[in-house]
This record gives sequence, structure tokens and C-alpha cells, in this order.
Amino acid sequence: MSELKTSDFYFDLPEELIAQDPLEDRSSSRLLMLDKNTGETSHHIFKEVIDYLNPGDCLVLNNTKVIPARLLGVKEDTGAAVEVLLLKRKEGDVWETLVKPGKKCRPGARLSFGDGILKAEVLEVVEEGNRLIHFEYEGIWEEVLDSLGEMPLPPYITHKLQDKNRYQTVYAKYDGSAAAPTAGLHFTNELLAEIEAKGVNIAYVTLHVGLGTFRPVKADNILEHHMHSEYYQISKEAAEIINKTKEEGKRVICVGTTSCRTIESAADENGKLKECCDNTEIFIYPGYQFKVLDCLITNFHLPESTLVMLVSALAGRENVLAAYEEAVKEKYRFFSFGDACFLTDDFTKSGR
Repeated sequence: MSELKTSDFYFDLPEELIAQDPLEDRSSSRLLMLDKNTGETSHHIFKEVIDYLNPGDCLVLNNTKVIPARLLGVKEDTGAAVEVLLLKRKEGDVWETLVKPGKKCRPGARLSFGDGILKAEVLEVVEEGNRLIHFEYEGIWEEVLDSLGEMPLPPYITHKLQDKNRYQTVYAKYDGSAAAPTAGLHFTNELLAEIEAKGVNIAYVTLHVGLGTFRPVKADNILEHHMHSEYYQISKEAAEIINKTKEEGKRVICVGTTSCRTIESAADENGKLKECCDNTEIFIYPGYQFKVLDCLITNFHLPESTLVMLVSALAGRENVLAAYEEAVKEKYRFFSFGDACFLTDDFTKSGR
């Protein structure tokens, strides 16, 4: 395969197609189906996805929960405004963070949030200019954060979110993400219950999504891009459901690129999973051989992003870019609050 350039994954996206607000009804988003082998497409409403899932298939969902990781505060000595984004808990009350403006927050700087309900001290500067910060508060950390923190919406969403829960999946369970696994936002509890009643298995895995998800690929040659590290966990139960699905010749369908990265990172060379937890820096791009995943439900991603590269690894770059071009023409909504795309191998409807 000739060298892949980042520019090979560029497409033209009018700004007005970037969804700024979530839809009133989660499952009434649009759904573009893309045959990963032929490139054929068809247009649907998201809740129709159930018609293309077969009994015995397995949906893999990421049950991470977004924490309100954006803290707006001031420097204690000057009163200058600072914004702190929590990236990763290190130990106790020390977090790796992204601070704006960073230049003024040198080690030793004291910060205050919510009129002093939460205080903090910058300990050191680590790689990529991130800051290690120690937080001081009374009571329970999660409650303090919930009262002061805002949802860390992606940089391309400029509208204020009216309801925090709309940037969470209905099955979000374990705190730890700086961004939502957005493909899951389309599912309602009712739709999931219908899918299970049809005989489709559901396996929950956890990957705490880092902000690196939004980091642009700056290298011209994609192989020079360094992926961010994310923590994942797979339970014994989830591993068994997924292994059994494969053994029975049924399909493993990941909801979102995060579920995909989780199971592909954890699988052994025979595509088998076991209970485990680890950090992953997996970078999936064309030429990658999937070990477990068969199909993928995902949103529409940014031009030249690692996520467009991942979907291109599954369905082929030409097929993906042609489908994206069609989505632009049909005015699909893009990115986190946007519509969905189902990269599948079968357009046959199966009865309910």
C-alpha cells in the first residue's frame, strides 16, 4: 500500500451541517446505511436500525460517563480568569489537566473555583504542556464537580447545552470521559429493550474517552501521528458474550469508534477476548485487519481525523468518502450531535 497522507481523508464540509444541538428525540436522527464491501448506500431513520440487526448478533456499547470536566475559575493572586479541563485522574486529588491560558499557570500557582468551594494548586507541567493540579475541597469530589463543572463539549459546538444529560448515553454508568461516545446518543431505553427482545445480545465495555479524540492529525504522513492513550475495561460477562457471538458465526456490531478501539485492543491474535483492563493507543487506519468487529454504527466524523481513517479501514476510503459526499448533499447533520452511519455487510431486513 502506498504511503497514506492525511490529505487523502479530506472532504468538504459546509459549516451549517455541524449539528449544534441534540435532537428532541434521540432515535429520530437520520441513519445512512453503507455496505462496507460494495459502497452501496440507503437512507433511513435511526430507530429503523433494529430492522437490520439479526437475532444472535451482538451490539457492543461503551458505558463510560462524561464528567462535567470543564471548570471556570480565577487565579487567587490576580483574579485573572482561568479555564481548567480535567483529562485524567492521577492519584487521589491530583489530575492531569489542560489549562487556558497556560502561560500564567506555572507550578505553584493557586486557583479558585465557585467562590472558593474548590481550590487548586498547579504542581508541574508535563508532556504537551498539560498541568498536574492538586484540588482541595470539602465533602465528596463528584458532588463538588457536579455543582461547579460544565460539560466539556467539543470545540466545534458553540451553543450552550441546555440539559447536561443530552451529552450522555442513556446507559452511561462509569465516570471518566472528557467526551461522550456519541454514536450511543441515538439509543433510547425503549429502542434498546426492543433490540434485546428481538434476540440481539448487548455487551457493555468501558473506554474513557480522552480529548485526544478531537486532536487534529498534524503529520502529513499518517504513520507519524501519535495517538493519545485511553483507559479501557472489559468484564468477564462482556468477553463471553462477544466470544460466543463469534463462535456461532454471528456479527459483532460496535456502537461507536470507542467500542471498536476497546475490543480490537483487547483481542488476542485469534480474536478472542477475556476479562481485562489496560491503556490503549491503538490507531486503526486502512490496511488494518479487524480481529473481532464485523460492523460499526457511528456518527459522521471530522475531515482528516483519525476517526475517518478508522471507518475507512472498515469500508474502504473511496466508499467512505463517497458516502460522506452523499451525506453532505442530503444535508445530514455531522459530528457529536449529528446523524448516524451504519457500516454493514447486509441490507436485508430481518423481521421483528
